[in-house]
Amino acid sequence: MVWLVGVLLYTMAVTGRTSFGVASVEAMDQFHIDAARLAVFATLQLGTYSLAQIPVGLMVDRFGPRKLLAAGALVMALGQIVLAFSANYYVALCARILVGAGDATAFSSVMRIIPAWIPLKWTPLLSQLTGAIGQFGQFLSAVPFMMILHAEGWTVAFLSLGAVGALFAIVAMVAVQDTPDSPNRVERKQLRQAQKLASDKGADQAPDEALDKVAGKASTKGTDQKPGDRQSTLPIRGILVTVLRSSVCWHGFFIHWVGLGTLVLFTMLWGLPIMTLGMGLSNEFAGYMLTVATIATVLAGPVVGYLSARVGKKRWVVTLTGSTIAMMLWIWLFISPDPRGSVAAVVVCLAMGVFAPVSNLGFDSVREQVDRSMVATGTGLANMGGWTCGMITAQVVGVILSVSAPHGDYAWSDFRLAWMVVVLCWMFGVVGVVLTRPRRLPREESTTVAILPAS
Repeated sequence: MVWLVGVLLYTMAVTGRTSFGVASVEAMDQFHIDAARLAVFATLQLGTYSLAQIPVGLMVDRFGPRKLLAAGALVMALGQIVLAFSANYYVALCARILVGAGDATAFSSVMRIIPAWIPLKWTPLLSQLTGAIGQFGQFLSAVPFMMILHAEGWTVAFLSLGAVGALFAIVAMVAVQDTPDSPNRVERKQLRQAQKLASDKGADQAPDEALDKVAGKASTKGTDQKPGDRQSTLPIRGILVTVLRSSVCWHGFFIHWVGLGTLVLFTMLWGLPIMTLGMGLSNEFAGYMLTVATIATVLAGPVVGYLSARVGKKRWVVTLTGSTIAMMLWIWLFISPDPRGSVAAVVVCLAMGVFAPVSNLGFDSVREQVDRSMVATGTGLANMGGWTCGMITAQVVGVILSVSAPHGDYAWSDFRLAWMVVVLCWMFGVVGVVLTRPRRLPREESTTVAILPAS
């Protein structure tokens, strides 16, 4: 139940994250901007999301996922509401920064919930299901949100996202517990009553002692506590240094880079312009293609999770194989001097969706080999990869388009030129995956990720 609520919140975050991508053409008219200035939206949002991953991971490890999920949903809601009523370009940029900051809390929080609530043998599958189900948020932004956008306009569409985000913040506080032995609402109420009674009677029992009794009572509910389920009490600097020195975490970073970077670029900003302005396809068909990619990701996620549990240290081979096939299809699409048409768009979007879940394989290695008390921080570093790649390529593509077509009349040849930087950025990630690949069995490697004391 707790995991399902976490996935629901993550799906809401993905919806808010990708909502601007389906509104990118409308945004050019809304704020009277060119491609380079449009790309700043994605750069700031993705940059905020990416840079927030490690701080958010530290906070999740320290304060627990429940508080971070609720706070993130509220921050995202505020950003969407500000964007809904904004007609100023710079105010809108600030709104997307808020969306990126709130979004950053969702995935790391759910990844912290999984090992606390789920048996270890099921965690690779549940991790992939989390990513796969969460991608349903792309469908929500590509179909119902875009329908509201075209029917009711900019303000109503983004205001609706803000209202949903505020509602989900309440859901997080009510329905999520950090660990199976976390005091529930009834127990917290009993604790407050016990403390009040002790105070009225002049007892000297410390609140912490009463809390220990309640927590101890909760732990008898039939679920054994796992090592590291409680929030980390390690010094923040020690956690950060340990994670940044871990080759496992950096390996996850580059796996995420090569597996997700192109999908981020496509769904967050440039997918609809490529298909509508470059290939001459309709807005409706382009929206359906985003849905096709989403469905393919959802269906492929459990299969990749099944593979992840069996290939172990060879996960990086699966990642490079899948991402290479997807990139070869992109090269095939853009190597043609003329747009290839709707069938090619279907093939590329299907492949992009099918192979996107390989980006999550690095999280399994992080979860297995990094101490659980700092797994959210390690996951945060790994989760920066694809978004960093997407942020860089989104901005550079926008600059190239603005230089290539300064009057805004973007054609297929302009997108072909801009896509060269995407291939180069992907190749950089491939080098990173190979250099950080595991050279020992996971059980052996786990001994290298030690907890460093703060100096």
